[in-house]
Amino acid sequence: EAPPYHTDIRRILLPLFSPAVVAEYEPITRTIASDLIDAFVDDSGCDAAAAYAQHVPIKVITRLLGIPDSDHAQFRDWIHRLVEQSPLASDSTYDAIIEIGGYLSSHIEQHRTHPAHDVITHLLDARLPDDRLLTRDEILGVCILLLLAGIDTTWSAIGSSLLHLATHPDDRHRLRTEPDLIHTATEEFLRAFAPVTMAREVIEDTEIGGCPMRKGDRVLLPFPSGNRDPNAFDRPDDVVLDRQANRHFAFGVGIHRCLGSNLARMELRVAIETWLERIPEFELTDPDAVTWSAGQVRGPRHLPLTFTYR
Repeated sequence: EAPPYHTDIRRILLPLFSPAVVAEYEPITRTIASDLIDAFVDDSGCDAAAAYAQHVPIKVITRLLGIPDSDHAQFRDWIHRLVEQSPLASDSTYDAIIEIGGYLSSHIEQHRTHPAHDVITHLLDARLPDDRLLTRDEILGVCILLLLAGIDTTWSAIGSSLLHLATHPDDRHRLRTEPDLIHTATEEFLRAFAPVTMAREVIEDTEIGGCPMRKGDRVLLPFPSGNRDPNAFDRPDDVVLDRQANRHFAFGVGIHRCLGSNLARMELRVAIETWLERIPEFELTDPDAVTWSAGQVRGPRHLPLTFTYR
């Protein structure tokens, strides 16, 4: 049986998200994070979700796509409407798809005559196994997928990690005094606060945990729940910054495993490192003011923090 169509597209994209390429984006990501902090570091606090966590992945992904920084606020609005409002406001979601499609279509056409060192130019030059170039609609679909998959998920992981650090001063202190711990800590944040729950369709009648499922049923697979399986993880509900055995499901598994896992890991790590360097001490301003997203991606959307390092 031939591999699914998405495998061919995935093969085209894989080189763009290799560890070596992602490493090239680390200095840019660190600058983005530090520039964001410049805007509020001299204040007594900020909404870390709205002023920081949201912006890091938007600026990185738009840079990957060769989109001007000046348009990233528009992308934040589109992502909000596509991902967070979609269960409640279908008209708004449909309008957002039309708007983003029109913007990106124009952007793709510009790249035909003005190629650049970015994802869109790579897609314009790429060929499928039958030596066919990608169509404009295929390129457009890939770009929208990268936006949907790469922004909301990552800002959720950054926000959840900052929330944990705001409420766990011992972990904050450890990460500052043991900077090499950031690598296992990043994996542990991904395990404990995995933002994504995937949807799947049952392909044959079965039963799991006493729950009957019928062919054609639609189900949700909560990766965060799998990441807290006591049979797979010691102290599954605790955040253990130096956890060694950590085969978590935050990025899925198998042929659909997250294409951008290397990029997401780097963004999360750099966002936390940069924050702790600039704002070493902070706490929740009001626990009741923290709000969370709805839908299949879970993360804080309002995260008021007070800076206490002075």
